[in-house]
Amino acid sequence: MRDVRIDRRVFLRGVGAVAAGVAATSLTACGTGTSRNVGSGDDKNSKTLVVRNSGGTYGDANQKAIYDPFTKETGIQVEVVNIQYAQMLAQIKQGRPQFDVIDDSMPDYLRFDKEGATEDLDFDRLKNYKNAGIAKSLIRSNAVGKNYWASVMAYRTDAFGGKKPSSWADFWDTKAFAGARALQSVDADLPELEFALLADGVALDQLYPLDVDRAFRVLDEIKGSVKKFWDTGALPGVLLGREEVVASSVWHGRLDALIKQGSPLAYQWNGARRQSNAWGIPKGAANIDAAYQLIDFSLRPEVQAAFAEIYPMAPSVPAAYKKLSSASASNLASSPEHLESGFDLDIEWWHDNQDAVAKRWQEWTHA
Repeated sequence: MRDVRIDRRVFLRGVGAVAAGVAATSLTACGTGTSRNVGSGDDKNSKTLVVRNSGGTYGDANQKAIYDPFTKETGIQVEVVNIQYAQMLAQIKQGRPQFDVIDDSMPDYLRFDKEGATEDLDFDRLKNYKNAGIAKSLIRSNAVGKNYWASVMAYRTDAFGGKKPSSWADFWDTKAFAGARALQSVDADLPELEFALLADGVALDQLYPLDVDRAFRVLDEIKGSVKKFWDTGALPGVLLGREEVVASSVWHGRLDALIKQGSPLAYQWNGARRQSNAWGIPKGAANIDAAYQLIDFSLRPEVQAAFAEIYPMAPSVPAAYKKLSSASASNLASSPEHLESGFDLDIEWWHDNQDAVAKRWQEWTHA
């Protein structure tokens, strides 16, 4: 999932439900209108901090749950820029990044690290990190996990005569669960080879390194039932809503608004592929001290919970679940039961193999 944007209705349903103790103010973060203090990288009096995120309703949720209360507490105003990896890297290499903090997907931090483009984090400056219990898979020398998302199965609850698919093996079983399917295209994100291997009986903890040949053999079995390889996050909901398919992979959260409106749709969490967003600091950042303050603020359990109540990305800090409503907690990728039944994407494996797999995927889909 390259862009963590979800339908605006998903954001709006939760704007009023920010957790107690995290106050919001009416600050606008648009990347203009406030002068930056670009003195020492450790200037504790810096009053403006520039954050890169992917915008959309994800950016709105960050504004409401994190940036506004951070500004109210510290007096440090937050501006936002929405630029992609290549532009970020170019600015850093020029020695003048126009942002102090990066909010990005974990695979990009692997690439940043190999380019020497980000600071190694001083975790001693993050007091809320020390006892947060953040999973090791969400920690790198240059990044600390902010939240999770997941790719999961979605299906029409009225399609199978009362039966409910409970695994990727059921998704592949077009006799017991008849009907057209949809799977993610390489144009949207990484191909879903893991789901094919799970359908073929591979255990969650034995997925990596991926057996690519086996995965494509299993994909061959279902190819004739795949009506669409979707390339945008909204498309699975459209296909399911129109009954063009009865089951699809989907970025979790994309169907929430439809489900609330009464559409006969549901998620199936077994075999969910989890990914994460994380915080990092670019080399050459102007306001390093303020950057650490924002990152540390965001790792408070109440702040993590406030964000998750607004936007269906899961906390990286387990204690946040004690502050979440039961309805919200049960619909998140890092809830205890979903952690047990899903897996974390291996970013190292995909970094080394992505180009070869993408080439093979394109050949396979056009064969």
